[in-house]
Amino acid sequence: MATRLEEVTRGRGGGTEEAIEGGRGGRRRSPPQKFEIGTMEEARICGLGVKADMEKREEIPGREARTGLPDGQQDSECSRNKEKTLGKEVLLLMQALNTLSTPEEKLAALCKKYADLLEESRNVQKQMKILQKKQAQIVKEKVHLQSEHSKAILARSKLESLCRELQRHNKTLKEENMQQAREEEERRKEATAHFQITLNEIQAQLEQHDIHNAKLRQENIELGEKLKKLIEQYALREEHIDKVFKHKELQQQLVDAKLQQTTQLIKEADEKHQREREFLLKEATESRHKYEQMKQQEVQLKQQLSLYMDKFEEFQTTMAKSNELFTTFRQEMEKMTKKIKKLEKETIIWRTKWENNNKALLQMAEEKTVRDKEYKAFQIKLDRLEKLCRALQTERNELNEKVEVLKEQVSIKAADGDLVPPATQPCAVLDSFKETSRRTLGMHLEARAKSVCEKSAAQKPSSSGSAAQGIESVD
Repeated sequence: MATRLEEVTRGRGGGTEEAIEGGRGGRRRSPPQKFEIGTMEEARICGLGVKADMEKREEIPGREARTGLPDGQQDSECSRNKEKTLGKEVLLLMQALNTLSTPEEKLAALCKKYADLLEESRNVQKQMKILQKKQAQIVKEKVHLQSEHSKAILARSKLESLCRELQRHNKTLKEENMQQAREEEERRKEATAHFQITLNEIQAQLEQHDIHNAKLRQENIELGEKLKKLIEQYALREEHIDKVFKHKELQQQLVDAKLQQTTQLIKEADEKHQREREFLLKEATESRHKYEQMKQQEVQLKQQLSLYMDKFEEFQTTMAKSNELFTTFRQEMEKMTKKIKKLEKETIIWRTKWENNNKALLQMAEEKTVRDKEYKAFQIKLDRLEKLCRALQTERNELNEKVEVLKEQVSIKAADGDLVPPATQPCAVLDSFKETSRRTLGMHLEARAKSVCEKSAAQKPSSSGSAAQGIESVD
């Protein structure tokens, strides 16, 4: 029996050292020892069978995953594999039990195997529960990953649409850039052609000047002396021009100061106008309040008159009874009529004052609009004068640059002995142009300053007269 069990365990790959030692030594064992060894070996055999069954069960899902068969075929294959493994285990058990002599030994072996199988089944159930929990977690993770995958797909679609839009935009930008580059190329070609034409013209002029220079070399010495004299005259003229410009700057400063004074006067007049307007508005409100009070008093007096008329009628009925009361009542009536007349006169006076105040307010508003228009006109004139000054300064700077360039050319040509005589004429032309432009600018500035001063002087008495009229109307 021991040798057979050893062979079986060796065939399974799991023999025991005790069985091997028993087989080698050939010792005789007692029946209980044999029973214990047999039961242990049978349990090991059963354990090996269960392990093989578990391995086959674990291999079945892999096969299902590989083959991808339907559920019915997979169940049938699993049942067949289980039947085969169970048949092998039953045969092995029967062989192991046949080796045992007594039925008690066979029952003990079967009980031990049953206990081992129960433990293994419990372990398998625990593992199944753990695996089910893992499966639930994996399913949750799968759902989460699927949702993330769907989100990623949506983001990918959005990114693809954005990329397409960017590609379209880039294409349009490239086309625009290509068009701009072509236009710039055409402009550059036109500029180069124009520049080449001007260069050819300049070369022709230089050739003509060379021909003229060959004829005019003899006259350069005299022209050099004349140039020295002209340079001295030009220096004197520049000093004179600087003095004139300083004088013009002083005049400009005076004009600015006068303009500031006029603006200050306008501001003061506006402030006075606002004060007078506020004063007149206050008086108008007070007069309105008084007028309303007088109206109320008039209504009250009329009510009193109506009451007195009623009383008068009553007194007429009782005239026969008391003439003295009638006389007193007549006196009171006369007094009340006098008071009513006085109140009517006062109301007429207040109405006239209120109308005069309204007229004064309207006149002040008209004067303010006129002053605002004049102020805007002064500002426009100032802007024009500033623009003229800037334009003349730019012209002056350009002319100075041209004169310096001509000086350099004259000095270079004088040093080389190749000076052209017509170069003297531009200096005189430039000087005459400068003098005329500066004279016109000075005359224009003086005329504008005089007009500004005259208008400001004319505005002062008009504003003072209007304010006096408003005050008189208020009084």
